[in-house]
Amino acid sequence: MTETTTELLDIRDLAVSYQTDAGPLPAVRGVHLVVRAGEIVGVAGESGCGKSTLASTVLRLQPKDAVVDGEVLVNGADVQKMGWGDLRTLRWAGASIVFQGALHSLNPVHRVEQQIAEPIHLHEPDLADDTVLARVHELMEQVGLPPGRSRVYPHQLSGGQRQRVMIAMALACRPQLVIADEPTTALDVMVQAQILDLLSGLVRETGVGMLVISHDLSVLADVCDRVAVMYAGRVVEVGPADELFTGPLHPYAAALSAAFPLVGDPAARYAPSGLAGDPPDPRQLPPGCSFAPRCPRAVDRCSEAEPPLVSHGVDDRGRLAACFRVGEP
Repeated sequence: MTETTTELLDIRDLAVSYQTDAGPLPAVRGVHLVVRAGEIVGVAGESGCGKSTLASTVLRLQPKDAVVDGEVLVNGADVQKMGWGDLRTLRWAGASIVFQGALHSLNPVHRVEQQIAEPIHLHEPDLADDTVLARVHELMEQVGLPPGRSRVYPHQLSGGQRQRVMIAMALACRPQLVIADEPTTALDVMVQAQILDLLSGLVRETGVGMLVISHDLSVLADVCDRVAVMYAGRVVEVGPADELFTGPLHPYAAALSAAFPLVGDPAARYAPSGLAGDPPDPRQLPPGCSFAPRCPRAVDRCSEAEPPLVSHGVDDRGRLAACFRVGEP
């Protein structure tokens, strides 16, 4: 990856809660995160840990009942304070999103080329139709699809091809920031690898910044520069992707890493690791560290106070973890 300096996305002390019949549901709690130009940052965690809420809040796509505190700065402008005109300009042209499940995101009655062209027509209405069509064909080639396939309908494409169309749509207006929310969840292993190679290649070629959301830590280790691990709405570890996957500091990050056995390792094959239980109900978080009830290393003080997310290590690699027991035997 290229050296990164420009902060495209700067999330500061973000908290998001939903209003429900049972009371407020805190989905994201005090998250800080930065994505720079030419960088891929991953967010990992189990379902219900706040990853997709974080992604949707970047483009202010959260439902109306959501209460948002903190700042979400895209190119220095706070998304939560933008007027609708500025927000409409930001979406697609400044930042875009690739959702999981392309078959549900694409319109089944419109041809692929119409759907890729739509945001271009919206943001550049003075462009001639043939110029837009040429841009669509260029995007198709950029994501590894023959331009001739632009005339088909979504159901005529495979799952991997539909996901490539979604990526082409996300790049249609040349945004600086792309959010990919579980972009490979519904794909088989071989196609998943192709999509990940495509995403990393696009970042190298175009210099965009990318935020990739996934429950699969091994996926993020392959494609990301840095990874943040979320648990119960909070970031519990941040670090370089390779270090976090091979040498996690937080017990939860270690459990996610251990869930993926090493190919050819008999110990991993016959004694697979796992993590019992589920994340806590956000409305009824346990006292202290939210992970303590599931943590094999928990001690009494873990239930007495919530550990802060602090730096660990003597270098500048950005290793942060929210655990009292980092470094202890």
